Amino acid sequence: MNRNDSIIKLNKVLEWDIVIIGGGASGLGIAVDASKRGYKTLLLEKNDFGKGTSSRSTKLIHGGVRYLQNGDITLVIESLKERGILKRNAPHLVQDLSFVIPTYDWWASPFYGIGMKIYDMMAGKLGLGKSVIISKGETEKLIPNVNKKGLRGGVIYHDGQFDDSRMAITLALSANSKKTALLNYCNVDGLIKNNNEIIGLSFTDSINEKKYQVKSKVVINATGVFAEEIIRMDQPKIEKMIQPSQGVHIVLEKKFLKSEHAILIPQTSDGRVLFAVPWKNYVVVGTTDTQIKNASEEPKPLKEEIDFILNNASKYMTIKPNKSDIKSVFAGLRPLAATNDKKSTKEVSRSHKIDISPSGLISVLGGKWTTYRKISEDAIDTAISINKLKKKKCKTEKTKLFGYKKKVDFSDPMHVYGSLKKIVKSLGGIDDNNSLSTKFYISNNIIEWSIIHEMALTLEDILARRTRCVFLDSNESKLIAPEVAKKMADVLEKDQEWIDTELKKFNKLIKNYTV
Repeated sequence: MNRNDSIIKLNKVLEWDIVIIGGGASGLGIAVDASKRGYKTLLLEKNDFGKGTSSRSTKLIHGGVRYLQNGDITLVIESLKERGILKRNAPHLVQDLSFVIPTYDWWASPFYGIGMKIYDMMAGKLGLGKSVIISKGETEKLIPNVNKKGLRGGVIYHDGQFDDSRMAITLALSANSKKTALLNYCNVDGLIKNNNEIIGLSFTDSINEKKYQVKSKVVINATGVFAEEIIRMDQPKIEKMIQPSQGVHIVLEKKFLKSEHAILIPQTSDGRVLFAVPWKNYVVVGTTDTQIKNASEEPKPLKEEIDFILNNASKYMTIKPNKSDIKSVFAGLRPLAATNDKKSTKEVSRSHKIDISPSGLISVLGGKWTTYRKISEDAIDTAISINKLKKKKCKTEKTKLFGYKKKVDFSDPMHVYGSLKKIVKSLGGIDDNNSLSTKFYISNNIIEWSIIHEMALTLEDILARRTRCVFLDSNESKLIAPEVAKKMADVLEKDQEWIDTELKKFNKLIKNYTV
């Protein structure tokens, strides 16, 4: 995947079949679907691939226990099916993770046990494992740091875990083909119309500071919480369609969980579900569900959200985490459908909707990582249904994603490269495999690979999304940033001024991830 190659294609293609705005889960998924069907496809992302919500999830590929709790049965069944498909198509990125629900009331184990049996039944042949009710002793053995006061037992069930931004990059690599061009750092300036019908768009390449106009049979808006901005380019007076909801996660050292199993807290102080999930030798704890007035490209966690997570997590842990224990904190915005009633955002459905404007703009509203493939299929099928594209069958249900490899070692940080692992490790000399940090794994050959093959252009691209350093330990990321910037400058052939500029931008950014 090479940016210059995409620019060359951009200058050669007179009319695209599909132009996708947005390089998150939905946009990249649509690019994969369109590419596999053989359509000429261009994807434009304003920032970096996965910069927004798509890199800020709970790192779960799940059916949605809380959706089951809310009675959203259709979404649960769809999500469980897609969870199984994704694990089958990307076994190097999605792994089985067992969750323990600790119970403290006499009725809780049978109650949640029955609920999880229904969950298993809905998954059918694509299930990851059977749920079981376990004793107090078994619960303590599985989660040594669980709060033992009043503990009666627990329920264990299975869901999927993944690295969200690595999945985004994998989708970009999977979409890459002779008929596909993907470009990050390209901002859409406006839509082009003829007789009130959209026939293309104009955009600016922020890297080369060059403006382009492209023609396309279909324009698909997959910009998540920012979808309304694109819709207003088409229909300036449209009513509010999206209600952003902020989800915050904190990251702690592994000692606070001391287990390979995750904890699901089914009932927090305000009725939400809370997860404590082991991830890359750390623990991710979250999430919140806070209604936000305006969407931001770099959302900031609120003090009350951090306090909420700490207070509720502490009730289930023998070692109580404090603010000083937080290694990183991150916030993402969910693009929920706006409603006129007084529902809290945790009660608004996570199911997706495909909107078609009178001028032909197709917009993806809502959705989540687990169902990205189905969202993508629906978006392309919608374009076909309004006679914008020649009918071609969806192929992604059985498409192996880039780097496909079975039976990888998930304790190896290089597992995310799947079948490409040896090639990545072969870059440079033997010393280039050494990690630049003792807190997490990042090496010179990973940096080089990310630039040459994964379109990483900035220090943030490398430390936040090609690797997950920023999301694991913000202070450590700041410490190694100068060394990473120097290696990037060598590969990109940049000077000291570029290094200084990148470090200045990064040091400002990292404050959002530090408590």
